[in-house]
Amino acid sequence: MSSDALVADQTDHPGEPVAVTAAGAVPWRVVKDKLEVLLIHRPRYDDWSWPKGKIDDGETIPECAVREVQEEIGLTAQLGIPLPPIHYHVASGLKVVYYWAVKANGARLLPDGKEVDSVMWCAPEKAAALLSNPSDVVPLQYLEEAHRRGHLDTWPLLVLRHAKAKPRSSWSKAEGDRPLAATGTRQAQAVSRLLHAWKPLRVVTSPWLRCAATVAPYAKVVGAKVKLAEALTEHRHARSPKKTAAVVEALFDKQRAVAVCTHRPALPTVFGQLAEHMPQHLRALLPAKEPYLSPGELVVCHVAPGGKRRIVAVEQFKPFDD
Repeated sequence: MSSDALVADQTDHPGEPVAVTAAGAVPWRVVKDKLEVLLIHRPRYDDWSWPKGKIDDGETIPECAVREVQEEIGLTAQLGIPLPPIHYHVASGLKVVYYWAVKANGARLLPDGKEVDSVMWCAPEKAAALLSNPSDVVPLQYLEEAHRRGHLDTWPLLVLRHAKAKPRSSWSKAEGDRPLAATGTRQAQAVSRLLHAWKPLRVVTSPWLRCAATVAPYAKVVGAKVKLAEALTEHRHARSPKKTAAVVEALFDKQRAVAVCTHRPALPTVFGQLAEHMPQHLRALLPAKEPYLSPGELVVCHVAPGGKRRIVAVEQFKPFDD
C-alpha cells in the first residue's frame, strides 16, 4: 500500500475502511476554444468511464494514476490539478478512486485493445450523460469549473526536502559534505519515481551533498537541468532568509514545471514565500510546524498560467517507504 499523504474525503462513508484504492485521470483538451474530455469504453463492463486502475504494491497514488493512463490509452501523462476523489461500493467493500486532470492537447492515444477498446472526445455535457457510474460526474464538474476560472491549464512547482542523511552526530567533516544514509539512497530512487508524475525538467537545489544526491537519480533519468543555489543551504538561509525567499520567487519566472530541493530549516521561509501567491484556504494546507516535511516528502503547488503567479491547488506526498 502507498505511504501517500493524500487522504480521501469520506463525507458519505464516515469511518468506513477503504477496501480498494485506485487512481486515474480525466484527460482534457481545448479545440476551437471549446473544452473536451476523453471517455474510455471498457468491453469487459460495456461502460464509459475515465482511465483508472487499482494501485500496485510499491507505488504511490500519483504513480498509479500515471501508470494506468499510460497502460490504458497510451498517454504519457503529467498530472495537473487534483480532482475530487469518488467513493462507491464493490464486492470487497468501499472503493476510492483518486483523479487528476491531464492535458492531452495533440497527444496521440493508443487504447490497449483489451481493457479499453475505444475512446471518445466529447463536450463535458455529453460526457456527463454517457458516464456509466454517476459518481464519475463529480471530478468532471470540478474540472469544468476550474476551466471556467482559468485554473485548469496549470504548471507544477514542487518543494522537496532532501532524503534521509547520515546523522549529524556521526559526521565530523564539513556539513555540506554530509551524505545520504543507506535508507536515504533508496529513498532518492523512490523520490525519482514520484517526481515522474509531474515531470519537472528544471531542478533547483541546495548544492550540499544530501540535497544534490536526492535529486540526482531523477535528473539523470529525465535529463533535467539542475541549478545549484547557495541560498537554499542551511547556512546561507540562517544568514539571509530573504535571499532564500528570492530564489523561491524566481521559480515563477519561466512558468514551467520546476522542483526545488532544500533543507528542513529553510522550509518555513520557502512555504511562507509560496503562501503569498495563494488564497487562505490553500495556505491552510501548507505544512506549518516542525519538521514541516519528512525526508523525501514533497509539496506540489499548481500554478495558473499567466503573469499573476497564482497558486490554485496544493498537494502533499511521501515517496513509497519500503
